Amino acid sequence: MDFVEPVLLVGIGGAGSRLAVQAHQLIGADYVSISHDSNDLDSGDIKVHTQPYVNTSAYLIRAHAQKSMDKIRGKISDYSTVIILANLAGRAGSAISPLVASAAKEEGKTVLSFAIMPFRFEKERLFLSGISLKRLRAGSDATIVVDNDALLESNPDLTLKKCYEITNHAIMYVINSLGSSTLAGDVSILSTSKDVKDIEVSLRDSIKMLYEDAPPSSVKKTVLYVFGTNNVSVGKISSITNTLSGIFNENNTSVSLATTQGDKTQVVMVTTVQGSLKFDSYDPLGIIPQENVLDWDVPESSIKTGIELYQLE
Repeated sequence: MDFVEPVLLVGIGGAGSRLAVQAHQLIGADYVSISHDSNDLDSGDIKVHTQPYVNTSAYLIRAHAQKSMDKIRGKISDYSTVIILANLAGRAGSAISPLVASAAKEEGKTVLSFAIMPFRFEKERLFLSGISLKRLRAGSDATIVVDNDALLESNPDLTLKKCYEITNHAIMYVINSLGSSTLAGDVSILSTSKDVKDIEVSLRDSIKMLYEDAPPSSVKKTVLYVFGTNNVSVGKISSITNTLSGIFNENNTSVSLATTQGDKTQVVMVTTVQGSLKFDSYDPLGIIPQENVLDWDVPESSIKTGIELYQLE
């Protein structure tokens, strides 16, 4: 997919808002944050008002976000490309991101979304994140999925804070390289490793993280980002490229290279996949073929019906 300027970064919820600010500082694109929590927002951002409710559910946040859609459409109207950053483990991210993607697509924008998925032990968040991811993909030209759980599975010694730091940095690497690399459409998996000195070890861990989410047979294309010092040898880069070509089909593997200063080396892979993914199991009804499913075009939300029935939120 091609990215046409001007670009708008849309951060949704707390994590998404922080990522949007970082990306703005990195590439200089305009940004806006959307959340129901004032602590996530600055002046000029969009507040989804959920008063007088406390500890609101994602469905209620989504219902109130629908009242702000005219304001959201106004924000994105002057831009050609919209990049959405959302943590689908959070209530705001899972509630609002599908609405923003759908609105941007209806306005004829190029939509790229970054979706951060919950850890598997966050069982109460899996179902909603899976449904939201499906809706987000439908409204995006391309979706890059970041699975913190896969990184933790590959590196069980990591703290949660370190997992977030590693994957957030990887997202920034990819955003900074969008102008010089090409992403395929539909869904891609972002995989990486913790900071190590050996680039081949970093590649191994990145592949292991990928396989936590998708089988090798599902790989369509891989873009490889190599970060480290200028002292990384050409032979090492050639070696890891050949390794990927051997694991996947040689025609499916392309390489994009970048270097940063420092003593540590890291590999980031963005792998376009097709077929069943780990996240499909988050929705127990996902195994039913789409043609046999009757679903709403509008994502599920809590609305006032006028019927005097007590509603738990």
